[in-house]
Amino acid sequence: MLPGLKTAWASVGSRNRVLTLAGPGAVVSYPLMHMAATGALSGLVEGLRFRLWQSPDQLRTLLVNGDVDFSATPSTLPALLHNRGMPVRLVNISVWGILWLVGTDPAVQSFEDLAGRELLVPFQRDLPAVLLDTLLETHAARGLAPVRLRRTRDGQDAIALMLNGQAEQVLLVEPMASLLLWRAEQSQGQAGVPRLYRGQSLETAWRSAFPAQPSLPQAGVMAAPSVAADTALQRAVADAYAHSAQWCAEHPADCAALVREHLPQMPQAAIERAVRGTRLDCRAAQAARPEIEALYRLLASRFPQAIGGGLPPADFYAA
Repeated sequence: MLPGLKTAWASVGSRNRVLTLAGPGAVVSYPLMHMAATGALSGLVEGLRFRLWQSPDQLRTLLVNGDVDFSATPSTLPALLHNRGMPVRLVNISVWGILWLVGTDPAVQSFEDLAGRELLVPFQRDLPAVLLDTLLETHAARGLAPVRLRRTRDGQDAIALMLNGQAEQVLLVEPMASLLLWRAEQSQGQAGVPRLYRGQSLETAWRSAFPAQPSLPQAGVMAAPSVAADTALQRAVADAYAHSAQWCAEHPADCAALVREHLPQMPQAAIERAVRGTRLDCRAAQAARPEIEALYRLLASRFPQAIGGGLPPADFYAA
């Protein structure tokens, strides 16, 4: 058990049940997997287990049925659920960089280099799509040639097009960007498979375009309605998550081996590369509230459906 967790738990008392942690197959979930594997809250709860979810709709069902206590999540989803009447809380933000350009031309490194070119984007009407559109609008305002966006159904479709030589540039989230690079490396020598290069992250481009709003709080952990009032438990989970996130960042190879137990279809080398390419920096939701609300305001002005309308109230952000 981590130092300080027992103190944080003092007002709560023991819990004679297993807590369920959940998340998508993305880097934001990896610390939760480590927590479950190492018994991070031993002595405080009977145990921890982790379960994957494949879509926000599946997570909503799990929450409604009381099958999840804490979940990794894109930063927009808790706001959407809260504004629709589900009393979830945002516990922390841990992922601030997750979107990468991958392309066939090593000279095309930045988003500015995409001027006049085509870009594959497996996003529609979601957070990455809004961020990309907003960034490209600043380029257009500076007179850069427009980027031709080619929408794909999902990341796997985009990967297939890149590997088949039917596209030259793509924007992907981790671990999909690392999976594409790994698959291209493994296929070198096969006819039609291009050599691929990692380019600029969207977060780096964003900092240059919006120096007054340089941070992009993209993912973190939320508390389900069943534990939304349990602030001591939330602090204990947040502390354990931060410890596990640090372990993942410092031991990417070991982290990848652990993650592969939950994602056996993912090559371990690609998972490790994704860990190395993702900025894990845990901050309590209350501490990160200015950056989170700046992002929510941007979404509210461009695509309010992403957060269910307006900004959540102050008590939505856990300390």
